[in-house]
Amino acid sequence: MPAKTAQKPKKRTAVKIQHTPLIGVYPGTFDPITLGHLDIVERAMKVVDHLVVAVADNPGKGPLFTTAERVELVKTDLANNKKLAGTSYEVVPFSKLLMDFVNDQNARVIVRGLRAVSDFEYEFQMAGMNSYLNDDIETMFLMAQDKHQLISSRFVKEIARLGGNVRHFVTPNIVRALKKKFTK
Repeated sequence: MPAKTAQKPKKRTAVKIQHTPLIGVYPGTFDPITLGHLDIVERAMKVVDHLVVAVADNPGKGPLFTTAERVELVKTDLANNKKLAGTSYEVVPFSKLLMDFVNDQNARVIVRGLRAVSDFEYEFQMAGMNSYLNDDIETMFLMAQDKHQLISSRFVKEIARLGGNVRHFVTPNIVRALKKKFTK
């Protein structure tokens, strides 16, 4: 039987993969931003390279805080969040059709947070409409952690308006802002 000769391993050539940064947009009214919202931002940052937190100018919802106030509150809460250190994000207001805004940001993903099954039906319809408008943009749903599933900006405002303690639902920054609004 002839002896086997050792074969030289084939030389591998490095393949350079071009990586286009994945930009996501997390739109919302954030009136005010809650710990649930912050949880979604933290988790989205594990998936996207850059996150645009888009604060909607939505007068139809009758916001407590102006758009400029909400942008500043969100900026402060994100800047104070140690879990976001070293990540790439920005906070900007918007008042146009979401899909146009997403295109303007060169984003490919819309981030949406879900608290309960009841949120899903509305979000599912919205994702379908957005896909119809631009099927190159994907919607990514992130479930809120259990401890944040009952938090809503609407409930936070109502509790604060009636003098209740909201410190378990929002940051100290927001607690101060709510006290200031409701003691006028």
